[in-house]
Amino acid sequence: MSTKHFFPSTEGVVILGLESLVARNRHLALDTPNKVVYSKTHQPSKVTLISGGGSGHEPAWSGYVGDGMLAAAVCGEVFASPSTKQVMAAIRQVPSDAGIILCITNYTGDNLHFGLAREKAAALGYNVATLKMTDDVALGRQQTENTGRRGLAANMWVLKLCGAAAEQGYQLEKCVKIGTSVNANAVTVGSSLDHCHIPGREHHRHIPDNAYVLGMGIHNEPGLHEIDPMPPARDLVADMLKYCLDPNDKDRAFVEFRPGDVVLLLINNFGGMSNFELEALTTITRRVLEKDWKIVPQRVYAQCFETSLNAPGWSISLLNVSGIERDTMTSVDTWLDLLDSDTKAPAWPRNGYQKIDEAEKRDAQSEAAVQVVGGKGPQVDPTTLESALRQACNDAISAEPDLTKWDVEMGDGDCGEAVVGMCQGILKKLDAGLCKDGMLFHVLDEVGDAVEEIGGTLGAIIAIVLASFTTNLRQAYAKDEGGFEVGTKTASQAVAGAIKNLMGYSSARQGGRTVMDTLIPFSETFVESTDLEKAVETAESGAKSTSGMKATFGRASYIGGDRQDAPPDPGAMAAAIFLKGLLQGMRK
Repeated sequence: MSTKHFFPSTEGVVILGLESLVARNRHLALDTPNKVVYSKTHQPSKVTLISGGGSGHEPAWSGYVGDGMLAAAVCGEVFASPSTKQVMAAIRQVPSDAGIILCITNYTGDNLHFGLAREKAAALGYNVATLKMTDDVALGRQQTENTGRRGLAANMWVLKLCGAAAEQGYQLEKCVKIGTSVNANAVTVGSSLDHCHIPGREHHRHIPDNAYVLGMGIHNEPGLHEIDPMPPARDLVADMLKYCLDPNDKDRAFVEFRPGDVVLLLINNFGGMSNFELEALTTITRRVLEKDWKIVPQRVYAQCFETSLNAPGWSISLLNVSGIERDTMTSVDTWLDLLDSDTKAPAWPRNGYQKIDEAEKRDAQSEAAVQVVGGKGPQVDPTTLESALRQACNDAISAEPDLTKWDVEMGDGDCGEAVVGMCQGILKKLDAGLCKDGMLFHVLDEVGDAVEEIGGTLGAIIAIVLASFTTNLRQAYAKDEGGFEVGTKTASQAVAGAIKNLMGYSSARQGGRTVMDTLIPFSETFVESTDLEKAVETAESGAKSTSGMKATFGRASYIGGDRQDAPPDPGAMAAAIFLKGLLQGMRK
């Protein structure tokens, strides 16, 4: 595989590619600063579908924008999840009176940033649902029990069926149920001759010339097996299909395929395969399906659907439409009609040059309503509030050397820097008079914005907790404005709801050596006792308990191993230090 490129690095290339796509399709528009491709013809009366992810997977996801599929796609840099602000920009470009579905590929960054966008949009009054897209079978249940299956090329069936349903006027809840059922009845397995190469970077590693990798992902992740020597193509295909269809493989039998079921086949080019080979492999796949499994696909799709830059690989996806029929009590013919319905999305599979009538864009959420949501709320003592925030920020900044040292040992070394960035952002707002009026909701919103600016996993986690905590308080205030009091009982209930919400976006739990070892015991103790001091003590104990703990989530789970002398988790300690600082600052 070549490591030569016409561009020496990826800088600026994402925008160049998106500009080309929009120039070729008159129904599309580009929000350049936010790297959002959106449909100019999307009607606000219909459910809005938004998806996205890192670039380098073209035509996913920008190529699937158009009536009958996505209303907008959010594009990160190469293999990097888009930020929350980018997702919010997409929501503003394609608002909906019928509701919005964020279709999320099941990767940590995408889950967190799309999840935070959902929290922020809900706080503004939007009706937003999330739908995780998961279809990989290579890694199996045991290996993915904490994170769930990866999202691969069968995601495109979710987008097509949900998008077609939305175009035909289906309601939000129905569209979500469709996507959930498609996930439950889809399987994908990939294989590749080598890893892809990212312009401007050292090559990841080479797969030996006479070998291939089974179970390859789309981000240069290691596959399940490296097989040497290369078998004949038919044997290779037969092996891949066993991972998808073998009912005796309890670790991977995610979908039941019964005799006579209506099944669809999707063959995805990772980007570096020739069409010559891909079409030949498609034929072999059809033959093996019929001979070994008595399956004759009712629809066959073969092209680049979700690539991995120039990786010389491919994947097989199968969708059991009869399984969807059994789940939803809706006929197979209905689902096939939705799949066959027209779409303006250029990657399914054509470009769109036809004349279009632009829809009049109107936001389902008025500016006045947004201002009301942001401006109303209880007042608290500004001196106490500012003292608490300053103490917490200063304590966390002072802890940076330790946080960095611990993260260098067990992670990628950026935790201390991220914490300092968040706290400096909050202090800058305090210096500008953030707390002078004591308007609690306004202060919480601004603190959340400061945290969100930093990005990264810890920043996304804390931002989600803050956004959800604020939303919970707002909802409680709206129910009883006259009787609402800012006290430990109200705060503890809002914290509990926020942590519960966070668990919907992250599979990390207590005992996994993450910030959850601080947040969960803090929340549980606070709810049980409504004693903030006791809750902070429990949080600090939880953070310290991560010393020597085996990491089962996040980057440390790949790096740290089973070290008995492992330092405490820096994210957990940072959260505990901040909470303790808040308590001490409130006492001054």
